[in-house]
Order: sequence, then C-alpha cells, then structure tokens
Amino acid sequence: MDFFRPPSAALLLLFIFSDQALLISGLGAVGVNYGLNGDNLPVASDVVELYGRCGIDIVRVFEPNHWVLDALKGRRNLVVWLGTRNEDIQGFAADQLAANSWVNAHVVPYYESVNIAYITVGNEVVPGDAAAPFVANAIKNIMQALVIAGVKSDIKVTTVVPMTPLEVSYPPSAGAFSATAIGPLKDITQVLGTSGAPLLLNVYPYFAYASNPQQISLDYALFTSTTPVVVDGNLQYFNLFDAMVDSFYSALEKIGAERVRIDISETGWPSKGNDQLTSVENAATYNRNFVEHVRSGAGTPRRPNVKYDGVLFEMFNENLKTAGVEQNFGLFYPNMLPVYSFWNC
Repeated sequence: MDFFRPPSAALLLLFIFSDQALLISGLGAVGVNYGLNGDNLPVASDVVELYGRCGIDIVRVFEPNHWVLDALKGRRNLVVWLGTRNEDIQGFAADQLAANSWVNAHVVPYYESVNIAYITVGNEVVPGDAAAPFVANAIKNIMQALVIAGVKSDIKVTTVVPMTPLEVSYPPSAGAFSATAIGPLKDITQVLGTSGAPLLLNVYPYFAYASNPQQISLDYALFTSTTPVVVDGNLQYFNLFDAMVDSFYSALEKIGAERVRIDISETGWPSKGNDQLTSVENAATYNRNFVEHVRSGAGTPRRPNVKYDGVLFEMFNENLKTAGVEQNFGLFYPNMLPVYSFWNC
C-alpha cells in the first residue's frame, strides 16, 4: 500500500456524501489502550486511578481481565471498550450458548457499575485470519446474548480492523478493499449498519512514514504541515492520518457501507526503537496533535464535522513485546512516570 505518492493528474471523481444518520459536530472523546504485555506493570487499581487523574475519557482493554474490570467498578466517568479474544470468535459465531456464556461471565457482573460502551469482537482479524469469515455472525450472537441476559444498556458490539484490508489507498478517493477483505467486511458492515455501531480502525501514520521516509514528509505524518500535501479532487489533505482514514471511508462506500462511521481504536508514535525516525519529541508532537484533532470535531476532508472518538496506543511501555518500537509506544513508564509531558496529571 502506498499512502503517499505524488498526486497524479487523473484523480477519481469524489463521492459526494451527506447522510444525516452520521453523528455530526460535537467533540470527540480521547482514550488510551491499556495493554498487559509486561511483567513489571502497576496494579490495575493504580492504573485506573491514573486514567482518572489524567482526565482520559476511554479505557480500551483487549480482553476481559477481571482484575481490570474490578478496578473499573464505580468509575462511570471512564468509558470502556471491552475486547474478546480472537480465538473465541469462531465459537461465538457457531454457538449462541458460547456467546451467552461470555456475556454472563464478563458483562453481566459489571455493566451496572462499569461504563462499557463497546464490545469489540476480535482485534485485527480481517482480512487474513481464519476467523475473519466468522466475525459478523459472532457480533450478532454477542448482541443477542446481551438481549438474552437482560443487559439494559447502550452497549454496541463491533470489531477492530487494521488498514491492511485496503488494496488501494491512494489517492484517498480511490480507496478499495482487497478481494480477501471484501466478503468479511460486507458482512460486518451490514450488521453495523443495522445496529448503529461504528467500525473501529487502527491507523498508524508512523508505520506508513517509516516505510517510505524519502517520499512521506515528517510534517505530513505529524499533523504539522501548514500547506496541503495531497490534493484529491476538491479535497485537500494536510496530514497523513486524514488521508488514511478517508481512503478507508472510500473503500466502505464502494461496498455499500457509506452509512457506517469509523472510530479510531489505535494510533500513536513510538518514542524510540528506530533511531532515525523515532524520538520523544516526535511522539509527543504526534499524540498531542492527534488529541487536538479529535477534540476539534473537525472530522476529515471526506467526512467534515463528523465526530469520532480516538484511542491512543498505549498507556505503558511493555517489556514483553517485541524489542524495538513495539516496546516504546507508551505514554508512561511502568513506574507511572510520564515518558514525556502530555497529560495534565
């Protein structure tokens, strides 16, 4: 995929979109992913206190760790995105009883005291994982399990996808899914279009920049460009993040899913691990500008003024991840000291 080639003269005509069902205007909420791939991380109660002290809106947890959920009890000011394990998806899809059991174990004991907004069925399963064709039915069965359990709340059920379903990403208006991804994503977006849940997208301008720093400008990747870098028809792109998101929106339009909105489940910039491209300064700049972008409610050029929520990756540097950049996306060290000044806490 190429997120930054010099604009060609032959740009596709833009799809003009104005759907009143989308959430227009308002300010987006900002969260931080809470990963547990470390052997020196603080206890969950201290971490939840840190979220609250820093004024972070959303806690995303990748699977239902009860130590974490117990610590979140009574903290209704924190919005929780609760994940399932990828290996459970096929079971949920095949057996309503499996979905019921998961909801009874991980949602029923908590939903009245923990502000669960989303249940995310799998993380980055589409396009290549064997479970990809089962995600849509797993979502439906988890939704039905909530009804069966009598969970009276606004919990939405969705899934998390990366940018890799895109076969074409430039210009943004030409965004299109690969043949492998189209089937699962059509099924998933049909479910989401009915339920009103957003599709959650992991978007990393860092990796696009790191793969081609000769052509992608750092200013474009860090939200600091003051002039448009990509012009796509009548739309101007000042930052790579918007271009990536809009390429995904274009691909959704091409499969009839233009009513499905996107929230951002992961994004971030490592503070070290790739000496040529990573630094504390770059990480702080990207993350601050992303938060400002979300909270502005500006949306993207293709979806102007459409509010979305965004979750940074991630709370801590985690020492059990692959050495290098993967260990250095954290906003905090395991001792809860900040990697750089970011939150007012």
